Amino acid sequence: MTLQADLLVLTADADTQKGLEALLERHVALGTRPVRARVLRHSGRDPGCRRRSHDFLRPYLRQYERALVIFDRHGCGDERARALIEEDVEAALAANGWEGRSAAVVIDPELEAWVWAESAAVARILGWEGRRPTLREWLVASSLAATATQKPRDPKSAMRRALGEVRQPVSAGLFAELARVLPLESCVDPAFGKLRATLRRWFPG
Repeated sequence: MTLQADLLVLTADADTQKGLEALLERHVALGTRPVRARVLRHSGRDPGCRRRSHDFLRPYLRQYERALVIFDRHGCGDERARALIEEDVEAALAANGWEGRSAAVVIDPELEAWVWAESAAVARILGWEGRRPTLREWLVASSLAATATQKPRDPKSAMRRALGEVRQPVSAGLFAELARVLPLESCVDPAFGKLRATLRRWFPG
């Protein structure tokens, strides 16, 4: 097998692609060795990743040591629990040549759930630094979050509304910027926990 890199990551959109590219550069914070990775997008977005990731990744079997598929549960076309969706994707990958060297991570409900970490960097990057009310106070006042310490009920809608409030456009670059600076230990999301644990197991530091 002639390997081109350690890891091939398949994502559903530019936001996740850019976020993962930035995150994988933080090998010290992740607790891994440096990882040679390539991050691609599936044109079929979340449903494409769920149903056809094994087909997409088949041509790369002899080029990459490991494969990771990551997409949102919301919008993927399957309303079951994220763990069940992951099992189905992983079974298809294993049956198509990736057995023992692939994994699926389904974010519930979507990538924006990883944005709302307890960090001042969130307000700064979303354009809320120095504003009154603060971003967290505004979320509560707008009925987007129950308390200032809880994540918004709808992470994606909350992010878009917060950006609209300060007239800042949504862009994949925002997710990359957040991925470069947010404290990883503050993210207790189960899907992020699986991602981090998988990378540590595959590429121990």
